[in-house]
Amino acid sequence: MSGRLVVGVDVGGTYTDLFLYDDATGRVRTAKVPSTRGQEAVGFTAGVGALANLGDISAIVHGTTVGTNALLERKGVRAGLITTQGFRDVLEMRRRDRRQTWGLTGAFIPAIERDLRLEVAERTLADGSVLIPVDPEEVRGAAQRLLAAGAEALAIVFLHSYANPANERVALAVAREMWPNGHVAISSDILPEIREFERTSTTALNAVLQPVVGSYLAAVDTRLRAGGFAGELLIVQSNGGVMSVATAEQLPIRTALSGPAAGVIAAAHIAIAAGYPDVITGDVGGTSFDVSLIAGGIPALAAQSTLDFGLVVRTPMIEITTIGAGGGSIARVDAAGLLQIGPQSAGALPGPACYGAGGDRPTVTDANVVLGRINAARPIGGALAALDVDAAARAIEAEVGRPLGLSVTAAAQAILRVANARMAGALRLVSIERGHDPKRFTLMPFGGGGALHAGALLREVGLARALIPRFPGVTSALGCVIADMRHDRVRTLNVPLEALEPSALRAEMDMAASVLGALLERAGMAFVATRVEHELDMSYVGQTHTVAVPLLLAPDGSGLLTRGDIFAAFESAYRSAYGRVLPDAPVRVLNLRTAVIGERPRIDLLSLAPPADARLDDAQRGTRPVWFADQMHAGIWDRLALPVGAIVAGPAVLEQPDATVLIEPGQQARVDRFGNLVLEEAATAAHVASTHR
Repeated sequence: MSGRLVVGVDVGGTYTDLFLYDDATGRVRTAKVPSTRGQEAVGFTAGVGALANLGDISAIVHGTTVGTNALLERKGVRAGLITTQGFRDVLEMRRRDRRQTWGLTGAFIPAIERDLRLEVAERTLADGSVLIPVDPEEVRGAAQRLLAAGAEALAIVFLHSYANPANERVALAVAREMWPNGHVAISSDILPEIREFERTSTTALNAVLQPVVGSYLAAVDTRLRAGGFAGELLIVQSNGGVMSVATAEQLPIRTALSGPAAGVIAAAHIAIAAGYPDVITGDVGGTSFDVSLIAGGIPALAAQSTLDFGLVVRTPMIEITTIGAGGGSIARVDAAGLLQIGPQSAGALPGPACYGAGGDRPTVTDANVVLGRINAARPIGGALAALDVDAAARAIEAEVGRPLGLSVTAAAQAILRVANARMAGALRLVSIERGHDPKRFTLMPFGGGGALHAGALLREVGLARALIPRFPGVTSALGCVIADMRHDRVRTLNVPLEALEPSALRAEMDMAASVLGALLERAGMAFVATRVEHELDMSYVGQTHTVAVPLLLAPDGSGLLTRGDIFAAFESAYRSAYGRVLPDAPVRVLNLRTAVIGERPRIDLLSLAPPADARLDDAQRGTRPVWFADQMHAGIWDRLALPVGAIVAGPAVLEQPDATVLIEPGQQARVDRFGNLVLEEAATAAHVASTHR
């Protein structure tokens, strides 16, 4: 793996972020280019080509929101579903939940519409025995009807196929004989796990995405190869690992939230190196604010996520909370006279009013420009020569100022206060509302706009400090370069603990590790190390929700499992989650989960540090008026020119090509040895310094 150029690419709704790392020299290059919505492959390849000759690049690792956007905007293909007789409406019944908890308002559009959901007479029982074999001719007839109705992809989901996939496999063989493309999948391949709605939803969403993500990845791969690229193209998964293009084309549902997941992986790596293993990430992009909690340097993983109401995906994902509060989020006054921010976004086109591309709705970015916090003469990304301050002011005055009776600057300040309040709510959701004291956590803001809001969020939420990465605007692209290769597998056991045979469990663990290990080998990559992780989903009998129970073995995979060990591990996990256990209540083992992880070489973050001869005086860029509570003259600094150990007191604005850092009055930032900024209240920083003298 020596002497390789590796490029990470994160395609967002507004910008495509790129990070190049040369592992032979430690050389780093970054770029931020506008995303070409609808033709993402064009912006992707243009951005990569701007960093290096495609023929010199050994690997490109890509985090994408193409699949997520297609689901959220309902722009996937028409897909068909063949399911067990009587279970046609599982997708619409869901868990009998409602969009509005306290009312009957709000509509739900299932991923596959009802006339494209057909039934066949078959039945497998929960113990895996086949009561009614599937009729191949009935499957053939259903598939023909779906093709005639315009279905481009097909999902086959039969009852209890997790226990025995035989009927699904017969149906799959029949469908493949006649289906005009490879977009056919069965639930026992996508999610061989108990619970019909979650399995049906995940398989259906995978079908809806398969042609969309497949054609996108094919376009990217074709353009790269035509340009001379001969290396590995890898795709970031929602669990923070990477996979091959072939796997992504078959399992596109695993790319949901892959871009934000890469940012969390980078954040964990940076945080551990800097000595702050407990962090809450805050990724402010053009459209959204994505939040995740990292405890002890380990990102939280969830077995299931909901992308939008009713769009449930059950596949391992880094836990990320998303709200519509990014730089492009539109500010408006609603019918009740209240100022609202998002979730609507101006996107890349027309973009905020200050872009001068026809947008006339005020955004969070417009407010930052009007208040002098963003340098209109040097916008990030380099795509625009300058930002139009007057256009931003006109939009704010028309849509917010006049309706609320505020001046332009007061209206801009109000926009930022509401945006910060919404972001603070998301931070509280993943910390305080889950039992974590925010005072022990460090905020890590990134994305193009994260560092503009860090100081205000520290004060609103009560976090200890902020750790701002060296290149906050391309942190997710850095995460693509860092991410390990990972494959997951789940197997439903569904037995009482007293009936679990440890030897049979160990055999299942070994088989899962072997299957996933073969996937790593097929990737043809060299890994620093390979590790296997196992855990059980367990609960007390009668409970719906489970807790994850790690099965700890020796590093070489050896070790004896007993029911007593498993029970003790369950009680520990249950007590950690709920604060108590239920004495004498019987315990059930629902699922075995296995992950095999191929560790890729780590970037030495010292390669990102400022040069040894950097001088504080060379980083000074004068002052300019910036609005806080009142207008103040803030110091302007070239952030990347600051030397290690430099301390900059607020009010100040630190500028760099990929982001802008704002230091509020009463706060200060120190440059650590990796080039990160440690942002704290000035009084706190002084106290810490005095106690360590």
